[in-house]
Amino acid sequence: MALGSFDGLHRGHRRVIAAVTGSSSPVGGPLVPTVVSFWPHPREVLYGDSRLRLDLPGEKLSLLEPLGIDQLVLVPFSAALAQLSPEAFVQRVLVDQLQAGQIAVGENFRFGAGRRGDAAALGQIGQELGVVVTVVPMLWDGPERFSSSRIRRALASGELAEAARLLERPYRFSGQVVQGRQLGRQLGWPTANLQVDGRKFLPLEGVYAAWTRVNGAEPLAAVMNLGPQPTVDPLAPSAVEVHLLGRSLELVGAELQVEPVALLRHQQTFSGLEALQAQIGADAQRAQAVLDAAPRPG
Repeated sequence: MALGSFDGLHRGHRRVIAAVTGSSSPVGGPLVPTVVSFWPHPREVLYGDSRLRLDLPGEKLSLLEPLGIDQLVLVPFSAALAQLSPEAFVQRVLVDQLQAGQIAVGENFRFGAGRRGDAAALGQIGQELGVVVTVVPMLWDGPERFSSSRIRRALASGELAEAARLLERPYRFSGQVVQGRQLGRQLGWPTANLQVDGRKFLPLEGVYAAWTRVNGAEPLAAVMNLGPQPTVDPLAPSAVEVHLLGRSLELVGAELQVEPVALLRHQQTFSGLEALQAQIGADAQRAQAVLDAAPRPG
């Protein structure tokens, strides 16, 4: 098993995962390549921190399969689990419950009550229990290491190209289309209003050129607004609205996967609806130009 958070599944995570794929047990029997992580995030339980995820569990499954992983195990993280000593955690959870034969972790892995256990301690405990432990060194990208926090920083700044470079894949999110108030339709720009899982990390608020898949079909060009509606309804909560470019489809109830490609502009308030309409038209033209020049997703 590869043990860790693995949020984002960047190149450093994949090195840890590669250490457990294609393995066989010391007695010759096959092992099941497995990723073991925790849900919710330990910091949510221990400190009340809201930890939005780059990958939700359902998304992570499809990303792990091409890496040779056969199963994803999410250990329910609780206050009781957090109180286990490093030795008890390995014995009770990893060995007794999950039948660990081989374990791979990154060198910064911490576990057990008070985070007292580290990778070296895991190796020592594993040796005593007959479990092979592989510690994978940190992977550096120039002066900084690959990390989920770097990906979050890039997304929070609207730097989608940098986020995609660190992820080595496009950043995406999904949501179900719900009935809105038809404000976009009244302005001549009908939008699909997405209900996105509140645990998903979303990029900087603004207007984006984006690819969109409807119920998993071929990608369609779109312009997306992420954030509030300061001109038409300044008191409304932040929302995700997608307008398909050159298409008119009935989307309520559909599942949309959105791949934002480029930030076109930040949120702003306009003098009135005419100015807003004109800007939306300009946004749509610019989004189409950006997507015409961008690689089409496979």
